[in-house]
Amino acid sequence: MYLQQHWRGGGGGGGRGGGKHAEGMQEHRAETPITIKVGSDNYPPFNYTDENGNPAGVDVDLAKESFGRLGYAVSFVGIDWEEKKKLVEHGDIDCIWGCFSIDGRENEYNWTEPYMISRQVVAVNRSSDIYRLSDLEGKTIAVQSTTKPESIFLERTDSRIPLVREVYSLEDRELLYTSLGKGYVDAIAAHETAIRQYMKDYDADYRILDESILTTGIGVAFAKNDTRGLSEQLSRVFEEMRADGTTRTIIGRYLSDPDKYLEVDCAAD
Repeated sequence: MYLQQHWRGGGGGGGRGGGKHAEGMQEHRAETPITIKVGSDNYPPFNYTDENGNPAGVDVDLAKESFGRLGYAVSFVGIDWEEKKKLVEHGDIDCIWGCFSIDGRENEYNWTEPYMISRQVVAVNRSSDIYRLSDLEGKTIAVQSTTKPESIFLERTDSRIPLVREVYSLEDRELLYTSLGKGYVDAIAAHETAIRQYMKDYDADYRILDESILTTGIGVAFAKNDTRGLSEQLSRVFEEMRADGTTRTIIGRYLSDPDKYLEVDCAAD
């Protein structure tokens, strides 16, 4: 999948790194805004394609607004989530923005401050006898590959996480729900917002365990060798957007009770 939408903000911008790009910044401001390529996979309600074929979601709207305030245009690029680090390091995309958890990855990227929080949770079929995390011992669980739930269940650094019989790491997130619905696995683990969105969209009868496996801040990731300072600039804009109510409004378009996602001081980042 490849999605691209150009959104025009004010003037301004800068290229990867500095030097010649930085020298031409003023000229670009007077002409066409520089386009920032935002990379993500399909992950409703954060990133998805609407009925008109356009990028939509919490992160899409936040990216348009925040980069627009900095004077950039934005294009959205659908990526293979497993390749995200390589893509941003090679400059194929400018940043990774797709409900991306900061926890445990702090030193891998240049991060913005978290703009909201997310709970990573376990879901089971309604009829399952799994009610607590401890009930997962000896069971099978499916996760999306290269995500926090994968490392949580494989590394088990949290004493609350039991030894499961098998962790199935799937590249396609849609296969998580198929695997659970057909009984191929006993449970799945992912962002609570994504699971609830799937339940709403497909009338799936899952039950989410009360115990979360992680509450984490989510942010925007740039390559470690990116010297443009965009992570710091975005962080300042996020503060402005939170203060003026814009972030709450955007989250509220897609998620109920948006205030609970703005408790970033409670996030484990």
